[in-house]
Amino acid sequence: MLVAARGLPATLSLAGRVARPRAQPVPVRVGGFGGVEGLAAYLREHGITHLVDATHPFAAQMSAHAVAACAAAGVPLVALTRPAWEPGPGDLWTRVPDIAGAVAALAGPPRRVMLAIGRMHLAAFAAQPQHAYLLRLVDPPEAPLPLPRHHVVVDRGPFTKAGDRALMEDHRTDLVVAKNAGGSGARAKIDAARALGLEAVMIDRPLLPARAEVTSPEAVLDWLAHAGADLGV
Repeated sequence: MLVAARGLPATLSLAGRVARPRAQPVPVRVGGFGGVEGLAAYLREHGITHLVDATHPFAAQMSAHAVAACAAAGVPLVALTRPAWEPGPGDLWTRVPDIAGAVAALAGPPRRVMLAIGRMHLAAFAAQPQHAYLLRLVDPPEAPLPLPRHHVVVDRGPFTKAGDRALMEDHRTDLVVAKNAGGSGARAKIDAARALGLEAVMIDRPLLPARAEVTSPEAVLDWLAHAGADLGV
């Protein structure tokens, strides 16, 4: 982590959704804050001078809370974002606005679907029980999943195009459902789907409040050095 390499005092906050997170070179806290008021209180009580929102692009509630809490506590904020993926030659995307749209897009005869959305929204796809679902999860499920036909692969990225292509071929996948997370770490499944000529249902990112954004860790360090002044924070 660059802040540790630079000797900057920092605390990494994790949501707690992964049972065995990777070791980090800075202090780590796990769990929620108790909404906007709880986060604002944490910022004040711990003397936080800057907040970097590096959450997943689909963690809309946390990002919205961060914007509101920083405004309340007078703490500058910047979001480290990943550029969204855009369809290119050979991509067969159906774009949908949200999870409900992805579920609706799966209406029809049985297919073999790689459901690459994490574990939080799996229950929604029980409305389309006709499909055989391939699920890749960071941790083994703690309870039976609501999908009558599924296969779970427990694995942690980053993944490779060759590896994801082999996975899809082994499971005879013919459709991929994914969130438009952007960046390179989760892109392998999109490249593999293109190489295999597979359709993809791509879930668009949620809308977020206006905020300062950068797209690289180095830009975060530059923002920290200038206290956010160049980004209008």
